[in-house]
Amino acid sequence: MASIFAHAFTAYAFSKTFTKELATTKVWILGIVCAILPDADVVGFAFGITYEDFWGHRGFSHSLVFAILLGLLVTLIFYNSKFLTKTGGLLILYFSICTASHGVLDAMTTGGLGIAFLSPFDDTRYFFPFRPIQVSPIGASKFFSIWGIKVLLSELIWVIIPSSIYILVIAFFRKKNEIN
Repeated sequence: MASIFAHAFTAYAFSKTFTKELATTKVWILGIVCAILPDADVVGFAFGITYEDFWGHRGFSHSLVFAILLGLLVTLIFYNSKFLTKTGGLLILYFSICTASHGVLDAMTTGGLGIAFLSPFDDTRYFFPFRPIQVSPIGASKFFSIWGIKVLLSELIWVIIPSSIYILVIAFFRKKNEIN
């Protein structure tokens, strides 16, 4: 998996797509939660759920169906009055993309069994052909090691820098539109 930092920063970068009225602190914090939440499936290990099971790590919680369901649920709970509006649709899209970005980043890592993008319809696990991100260890004690440093360096190159460029490009075009 990619680290919590890469997932969070990706969601934050996506939030910059919105206008200032919609890209509130609440929106990007919820987006970050959506981007991180799929890894809650690691709790299943303590209950005997194996990695490759439907509910196992990188299973259903990393699927596109889960991403859409979570996007709907977060919008319904936190923006109930806007749920059936254009703004609600944009929020559903944002929260769903943040959640789906988790599986996308994980499919670019060097470890694991792949991502069940199409679950529950197909439990096949997938990786992308291009896998430059070092897989992050599960557990804080393993993360604070040489392995964790390698993960952060690969994420700096493949996630943080591109996301930062995205943020700068959005800011540039916003500024350009304000001038014109």
